[in-house]
Amino acid sequence: MDPVLSRRALNRATLDRQLLIRRTTMPVIDVIEHLAGLQAQTPHSWYTGLWNRIEGFKAEQAADLLERREIVRIALQRSTIHLVSARDCLAMRPLVQIVTERMTRTTFGRKLAGVDLDELETLARSLLEDRAMTFAELGRALGERWPDNDQHALGQGVRWLVPLVQVPPRGLWGKSGPIAHTAADGWLGFETPPMTAGELVLRYLKSFGPASVKDVQTWSGLTRLGEVVASLDLVTYRDAGGRVLYDLPDIELPAEDLPVPVRFMYDFDNLFLSHEDRSRVVEHVDVLRRFVPYNVQPRTILVDGFPAGDWTTARSKGTTTLTIHRWEPFDPTEAGEEAARLLAFLAPGDRHEIVVSDGPSKV
Repeated sequence: MDPVLSRRALNRATLDRQLLIRRTTMPVIDVIEHLAGLQAQTPHSWYTGLWNRIEGFKAEQAADLLERREIVRIALQRSTIHLVSARDCLAMRPLVQIVTERMTRTTFGRKLAGVDLDELETLARSLLEDRAMTFAELGRALGERWPDNDQHALGQGVRWLVPLVQVPPRGLWGKSGPIAHTAADGWLGFETPPMTAGELVLRYLKSFGPASVKDVQTWSGLTRLGEVVASLDLVTYRDAGGRVLYDLPDIELPAEDLPVPVRFMYDFDNLFLSHEDRSRVVEHVDVLRRFVPYNVQPRTILVDGFPAGDWTTARSKGTTTLTIHRWEPFDPTEAGEEAARLLAFLAPGDRHEIVVSDGPSKV
């Protein structure tokens, strides 16, 4: 019989692999690769994800890597923008390309009728060699060749056919810029072998396991991974509901009663988005549902490893205020200490204020 893992055991295992129980001293790029990327459709909030995981993290450390093209922001898992190393960008994208293709065909297939896709890719690459372009700019330029097609659809077709990275200054700490793209291979200037599905599963389990086949598929956007998982040398567990969970054979699970610190999670942290069954990290599904109509993920506060509130910030006249919104009663002492450290990271030159409020924040 497979060992049965309780909900708390899965919670501790996942938090441990996500580097959320003890901050690490690993270099920034190693952390990004260990996590198999951070979801990063917002230009800056992912910096807090790294701050949560790296001892003494400075935002400039990641910004410098972005400027030096050692890390990039690109559509990967689930066809969402992820921050990954240059190596992982080139290795992962061919494997998960099918996810972006599937979504593009579903949404824009009819609007791309009559467009030769090979020609679309060739022309787009030629345009992007001259300069990085926003989708609006790219769509207008492509519209000169296909005037009868929707310009937005043409740009999204390129997003599917050509791996596109968002270029700085977009994404740099404390800076802003247009959402401009260029071809990843030209931007990075080297090649690397594509990752296999088996290698991707192993990377996932290293940072999110133990997990089911459906969990891996939810994270990656890929389907039919059952045979891939079955072909790997893995150990198996069961959750409380009897589902089979797979894991790497050489990883020891932490104790389920392991104390964990308060953590202030950023809005799209993959901790909350990478399992088909999110119960290992989410209790208050009813509270989270109130954010769904607004297409946002709250900046969640973990207390004892589970969401117990969310946090917001506001700036006025040189003071940055962080508000702790409690979804349920908890002692704000530890949360307040962590909030003070977070404010020192987010707004080092400001005066700081911490406020505690009962009930979820207003979207």
